[in-house]
Amino acid sequence: MTLEGKLVARYMPFQLAFKKPAGTSKGILNDKPSYFLIFASSKAPEIPLGIGEASLIPHISPDDNADHEPTLKAYVDTINAKNISLSNFEEASEWLPLLLQQYVFDLISAKFPSIRFAAECALRGLANGNAHTIYKNQFSNGQQPIPINGLVWMNNIDIMRTQAAEKIAQGYNCIKLKIGALNFADELALLQEIRAEHLAEKLTLRVDANGAFAPEEALDKLDALAPLQLHSIEQPIAKGNFEAMEKLCELSEVPIALDEELTSTYTFSGRKAMLEQISPEYIVLKPSLLGGFTACSEWISLAESMGIGWWITSALESNVGLNAIAQFTANYEISMPQGLGTGQLYEKNIASPLTIKAGKLHYQKSIAWETI
Repeated sequence: MTLEGKLVARYMPFQLAFKKPAGTSKGILNDKPSYFLIFASSKAPEIPLGIGEASLIPHISPDDNADHEPTLKAYVDTINAKNISLSNFEEASEWLPLLLQQYVFDLISAKFPSIRFAAECALRGLANGNAHTIYKNQFSNGQQPIPINGLVWMNNIDIMRTQAAEKIAQGYNCIKLKIGALNFADELALLQEIRAEHLAEKLTLRVDANGAFAPEEALDKLDALAPLQLHSIEQPIAKGNFEAMEKLCELSEVPIALDEELTSTYTFSGRKAMLEQISPEYIVLKPSLLGGFTACSEWISLAESMGIGWWITSALESNVGLNAIAQFTANYEISMPQGLGTGQLYEKNIASPLTIKAGKLHYQKSIAWETI
C-alpha cells in the first residue's frame, strides 16, 4: 500500500432516528447523536481512508456531556496541526500498537471512550488500506457470519410479547428482553409465558435490568426468575455497588453479567480488582462505552484468566460502528450469540453490507457501502 500526502482529519455529526421509540433505563429515545471521525489524505481530502464513529447514548454514555464535541474538535485540530506523513502508516501492522498509542491514547483522555473508539477504528481502517476494514478475518471477508441475540426493547407488555414472537419467528434461538421499567410481576409473567412455549433446549433467554433493581429487593427478584432457566441477567443493580453486586453474584441462581459496571474504571489494576472482588459469571463488552478494542481486549484477557465468560454488544451505533464491532468480535472464537443486532433500529442508517438472516449477522461483500 502506497500512501501519499499528510494525514488530515475531520468530523461530521450524524443524527440517527429510531423507527419506533426505544425505551432505555433513562427514558425513551426517538433519536440519538453520533459523530463520524474521518481520516484522509491532504492530496484527496474528500476520500475517506479511515472512518470511526463516536456514538453517544443520551444520559447513559460516560462521555455524554458538554465537553464531548469540543474534545472531538480538539483532537481533529491536533491531528491536522501535526502534519503527519501518511507514509507512517505503510506496513503499519508491524507497529500498529505504537501508532495507536501515539495517535489515539496519548491524545484522547480515557474519560472520552466513544472518541477513543472512533479514533482507533479510523486508524485501523487507514492501516488496513480500507476505511471499512477494521480487521481482516472471515467475517469481514464475507465467509463467516456471527450468531446474535434478538433484542426485545422495553415497552408495554403486549408490544414486548409481539416483539419476542417476531424475533423467534425470524429464526433467533436467543432473545434478550429489557426488564425493570414495568411492574415486575407483569415482566415475570411474560417471561414465564415465553418459557412455557419454548423450552430452554430450544430457546436461550437473556434479560437486562440496566441497574433497575434496588439492592435490597434484587435477590428476591432473582429467586423469582431462577425457575425460568435464564442464560443470564445483565446489571441487576446500579453500577458502583461493588459489595452488593459481589453478594448477588455469590447467592443468585441466575448467572449475573456485568455491563454498565465496566464503565466504572479505566485502568488495568481497577479492572482486575473489580473482577476479582465481584466475580461475575459474565461480562458484557461495549467498545464505544469502554474506550475501543484495545480496552476490550484487556477485559477479555482478564476475564478468561479468571474463568469469567463474556460477549460483545453494540451500543446503538450506526452501521459504521456496528461493522467495526462485528469485525473485532470475529477475531475471537465465538461460543454464544453476541449482541450485534441494533443496526435495524433506525429509519435512516448508512447503507452497508451488513445483513441479518436467521439470527446471524452477515457481511455481504457484494453490497457496497454508502459514501460518507
